[in-house]
Amino acid sequence: MDARGRTLVVLMIAIGGPAAWCQNLGSLKNVSVPKAPNLERYVRDQDALIALGKALFWDMQVGSDGRVACATCHFHAGADHRVQNQLFNPLDSFRPNYTLTPKDFPFHMLSNVEDNRSTLLRDTVQAAGSAGVFRRMFSDLGADGISDDGFDAGDAPAFSVGGINVRQVTGRNTPTAINAVFYFRNFWDGRASNIFTGLTPFGDSDPRPNVLAESNGQLTAERVRLENSSLASQAVGPPMSSVEMSYDGRTWPKLGKRILALRPLALQKVAPDDSVLGPFAGREGRGLLPEHTYLGFVQAAFQPQYWRSSELVAAAPASGSRDFTQAEFNFALFFGLAIQAYEATLVSDDSRFDRFSEGDGGALTVLEQAGLRVFQGSGRCTFCHVGPEFSGASFTSVLQRGAVQPARNGTVADTGFFRTGVRPIAADSGLDARDDFGKPFSVAAVQNAGASLGIRGAFKTPTLRNVEFTGPFFHNGGQATLEQVVEFYNRGGDYIDDGNLGRGIRRLNLSSGDRAALVAFMKSLSDDRVRFERAPFDHPELCVPAGHMEILPNVLQPQSADPRFRLSAADKWAAVPVVGRRGNAAPLQTFDELLIGAGADGSRAHTMTEACTVP
Repeated sequence: MDARGRTLVVLMIAIGGPAAWCQNLGSLKNVSVPKAPNLERYVRDQDALIALGKALFWDMQVGSDGRVACATCHFHAGADHRVQNQLFNPLDSFRPNYTLTPKDFPFHMLSNVEDNRSTLLRDTVQAAGSAGVFRRMFSDLGADGISDDGFDAGDAPAFSVGGINVRQVTGRNTPTAINAVFYFRNFWDGRASNIFTGLTPFGDSDPRPNVLAESNGQLTAERVRLENSSLASQAVGPPMSSVEMSYDGRTWPKLGKRILALRPLALQKVAPDDSVLGPFAGREGRGLLPEHTYLGFVQAAFQPQYWRSSELVAAAPASGSRDFTQAEFNFALFFGLAIQAYEATLVSDDSRFDRFSEGDGGALTVLEQAGLRVFQGSGRCTFCHVGPEFSGASFTSVLQRGAVQPARNGTVADTGFFRTGVRPIAADSGLDARDDFGKPFSVAAVQNAGASLGIRGAFKTPTLRNVEFTGPFFHNGGQATLEQVVEFYNRGGDYIDDGNLGRGIRRLNLSSGDRAALVAFMKSLSDDRVRFERAPFDHPELCVPAGHMEILPNVLQPQSADPRFRLSAADKWAAVPVVGRRGNAAPLQTFDELLIGAGADGSRAHTMTEACTVP
């Protein structure tokens, strides 16, 4: 940064102070966590609800195989941190079980990073997603109680090497769960509605009475409709996804029947000083104290009329077989609201940028302050990353601006959803899709029937908070470093034809100094509590599948002699060690450090090199 730039920064601070200079960004401490109205109809103890949610979020027993938790894809600053068997390509072939390297990034590589019309050196339509479960068919609850019974399906050739199946991979990169409570809708395509109806992610598209309420000894089907609850809507998606967590054919009552009888986190260590679960943690061994079951937590957290009946009911009216208790039938309601309550505590509002916004002029370096100026000015970043949430898809933006905004060339689109030229529109329709009930994900499509819509290929604007640790970046995971992200925006996107660029996306012509300052500023958005996994970001032990064992190159080791799973490859496991409220001594590893193996000497946490001790 030259002397003129430094003088300008000093003058801006002197005139208005850091808080004024931050314009419409500001400290996240000034933003209230959205609350669901009338939640007390269902919940009677919020602390018990949070404890239930944290246990369920981190518990590997929730997955059909007894090994995949919600946290399996959200264990590292709320995001994923794996490099092997993380690729999927819905449109073409790809290499299952491949290990990503620095040379694979960016996915779209140009001879001149400043010119999106320069010679193309490499391009791929694959995405870096997250490994979930093997392709298996659900049979029933497993005899061991901690997993489901099922069998390998032979119809997943994309996720197979030499006839041996690998774990399936999601088609999009995993966004962070931290600060997700501030989004009006969740998932990249916004399909997790602001309205939670107790069973599916799709809000008012689902008109059914999805829970049973007891009154005077009688059970009555009841419709749930809770506003400000997109986290609950999001939470009920993955546990029934046959890619992410479930064998194909599992139902919520079946999951409820197995989980409610279990001791929470029975396979995993829980720190005695865990900020939420510490009072319940077993003092020796694993899991919570033996007297605690998931049913007990449900009974403590929820109003009795949603669990107290002893009458057995059918999973669906047409089934005729009465196999489930009221609590088992209502398990999706319990799960969604509990996960939402826990994730609502994952607010990182104490970054150095927050302190600068509150008036501490020394909280940011001169370089970071220059980056803030670029962010708000020539970088045009605040077209999408606006407000203390650093996302136009936040509650604040929707309430201030409305749910629908002008997009480009006379079109309209959903607030906070943009086309940025990451991929061709045809590669992933994003917001322009329909839910299980045939209704559009897009609010603009619902409210403006017949209007020209700018929603095809549009995706939700993610927060930039803690972005230092949440790589790879974009919905396709196609950039490994923040430097690559800035280069992408500086050249005005990669796929610029067919209306694929939204408002604010154009060539920026930033200098190398401006780009370096912008990266430095984005790193100032990291909260040290996230960096070191201090409360509320502490957590139980987790064992994550991190690729598969090879006997020879492209020859996978089968999993075991279990006749149900002879088509499954043997997993490689990596430990995410237990951490209590005081956090780690070492900071989290960044994704580019993971790619080159930096930090495996103990100077970084979550290096994916520690052996797993989960039984």
